[in-house]
Parts: sequence; C-alpha cells; structure tokens
Amino acid sequence: MSSREIADLVEARHNDVIATIERLFAKNLLRSSRKSRRESTGGRPVDVYDLTERDTHLVVAGYSDEHRARVIDRWQELEEMIAKPAFDISSLNDPKVLLALLTDNVRKVVTLEADNTELTKENHLLEVKVEQDAPKVAFHDMVVVSHKTYNAAQAAKIIGTGRTRLLQFMRQKGWITRSNEPYQAKIEAGLLDVKLGTFEHPIDGTIPTCSTLITGKGLAKLEALWRERDADLLA
Repeated sequence: MSSREIADLVEARHNDVIATIERLFAKNLLRSSRKSRRESTGGRPVDVYDLTERDTHLVVAGYSDEHRARVIDRWQELEEMIAKPAFDISSLNDPKVLLALLTDNVRKVVTLEADNTELTKENHLLEVKVEQDAPKVAFHDMVVVSHKTYNAAQAAKIIGTGRTRLLQFMRQKGWITRSNEPYQAKIEAGLLDVKLGTFEHPIDGTIPTCSTLITGKGLAKLEALWRERDADLLA
C-alpha cells in the first residue's frame, strides 16, 4: 500500500505519514524497502513509499480504530483483487473497477510525463553547465598537468591582467610577502615555488636573489580566484 493511499484512508496529511515512516525506518522497525517512487503534485515531485501489510499496520498504529479499520478493509480488497484472475474481462462491467483502472492509468501517464519533463530540464541544465565549464576545465587540465612553472609576468598574461596587479592580488590573498617572496605554506601546498640565484653588483659584489614562481596548480587556483574577483566586482 502506498503512503499516499494510507494518508487518504486515515485522513492525514501525506507529509505527516511520510514523517512517521521515516521515524520507523530510523528505528529499524519497518521491513519494507526504503526505495520510494516519485509522483508529481502540482508540478512538484514528491516521495511516495510502498509498504508491506505488516509495515502499513505499524504506520497506522497510532490512529483511531475507525481509521485502522479502513486500512484493514482496504488490504482485504487488495488481497481479493490479487486472488482474482489477472485478466478478468467481466470485471470491466463494474463501473467502479473501470473508473479505478482509468484513474490509475491517467495517474501513471501524468506521473511519467512529469518525470520526463523534469529529466529534460535537468539534462538541459547539465548540458548548459558542461558548455559553460568547458573553458575552465580545459584551462585547468592544461596548466595542472603541465610541470611548467611561471613567473609573475607570464602568469599575469595568461590570466589577463598586469604583473603589478597580479602581485598586489597575491599579497592580498596571503600568497607572497611585501617583498614578493612566497610564503612557505604556499610552497608546501604546491602552489608556488622559488628560484634562488645571484647577480653581481658593481659595488656590493655577489648578491643572492629569490624569485617567486607559480606552479601549474597555483596558476589554476589563481585564475579561479581572479574570476571570483571579477564576479564580485560585477555584482
């Protein structure tokens, strides 16, 4: 018996019946499958549980004697229907049986159409999402897979800004120090690297240098942060 039919028989809101079913499932008292089917109500899909006779009686245990009697009577009707031949043509002479069959078929068609409409919408949204994300995915795969590192000028050109603005942005995000040297945490995270070198000063002699390099992983992260920054500015 479906949770929707139970709600009708006990004159309760379907949501309240669902809450009772979920509570009994949480206590491991129901033996029915937790699987539910989807039906559409006013264009909105809702969960509908199908329960065994035992579990149905547990769900309605807290309702009045009259309501429980309705459920018992309905189960007897269902059992009698199952006991009858699968294709009892003579039963179609009964207007009630014919109306019930027509109503059930209409419900199934409406539910199927609603599910198909919902799936079509979801598929369309997924296609749009994939199309929108394609450049981002391509950029990510290109730079992350590569083992190449980039200096600030190269990274700024790829992202679409200037070297000075990118360095300022990296300082704001806590990637580099005021002297544009990388923080150790960013190096350990694989976002930045450092190139040590020297140059000959005409007066002071050999002076050590430290250049910040951006890894492929770091460039992908910076590009994403830069896009978020642009989105915030447009908001």
